[in-house]
Amino acid sequence: MIHIKDLRSGIPIFKALSSEIRVEILSLLTKNGSLNLNEIAQKLNLSNGAVTMHIKKLEESGIIDVSTAVGKHGIQKICYLNENLLTVELQNNKSENYYEYEIKVGHYCDYLAEATCGLATKDSIIGEFDDPRYFADPEHIKAGIVWLTKGFLEYRIPNYLKKNQDFKEIQFIFEIGSEAPYYNNNWPSDIVFSLNNKELGKWTSPGDFGGEKGVCTPAWWPPHLNQYGLLKLLRINEHGTFIDGCRISNVTISDIILDQKSDIKFRLAVADQGNIGGLTLYGKNFGNYNQDIIARIMYEIVS
Repeated sequence: MIHIKDLRSGIPIFKALSSEIRVEILSLLTKNGSLNLNEIAQKLNLSNGAVTMHIKKLEESGIIDVSTAVGKHGIQKICYLNENLLTVELQNNKSENYYEYEIKVGHYCDYLAEATCGLATKDSIIGEFDDPRYFADPEHIKAGIVWLTKGFLEYRIPNYLKKNQDFKEIQFIFEIGSEAPYYNNNWPSDIVFSLNNKELGKWTSPGDFGGEKGVCTPAWWPPHLNQYGLLKLLRINEHGTFIDGCRISNVTISDIILDQKSDIKFRLAVADQGNIGGLTLYGKNFGNYNQDIIARIMYEIVS
């Protein structure tokens, strides 16, 4: 995810996106995963020189990455998306204070799991597949992937606010998908988010993604299982609750009733009705993003 906190710092990206051809290149990479320069030039009916110029702009902005590989006709430049989510803060208070922590996906403080389910570190499965008892194994805090068909995962977030500070916004950034036996790219699942037992709203995961290796997924992970999820940004502030900028409820930060002594418990649960398609959380060493759950606490100073 590229997060632009002020407009001026985003100028290189805005320039990169100002060309219709470069937007078309991003569309091709989104659809195909990766393409070499010749393939892009052929699909857009452009010369290799023209495509090279546009690719350079996109690479400089950080939106795509380019690697070299040996092909049938010599060295090839392979282009692929470096990020699949871009957020822009149009209003930014430079005096705003915040702190953030990265919580391992296996470092839950409470859970309920029904098969198919399991968890694994970057090196091996913890226990056995589809046996919820291993969710209590002490090794669970090292897990880089956790999955379950029914149930929930709950995480405790540190609260370091002082008496003269008030909560302004809480953000969670995580890679998530559904949970199907093996994998199923079309497997919708309604996932409900809660904070301190206050339901924030739900989001429908479109699938349990597989068929191609996750960027960070270890080599030993079986190819017939799910490989990666979608990176999501959940925000709770004075205006409501949002996923990737889209409102999912009118629950505000004030509705949570937080102060410097409050516990902060974040829960992700499979809905009890509707699309009951499980959930999978991807942390470091799994999926497409080398991160665990990022929790960001924004606050303001009060007199």
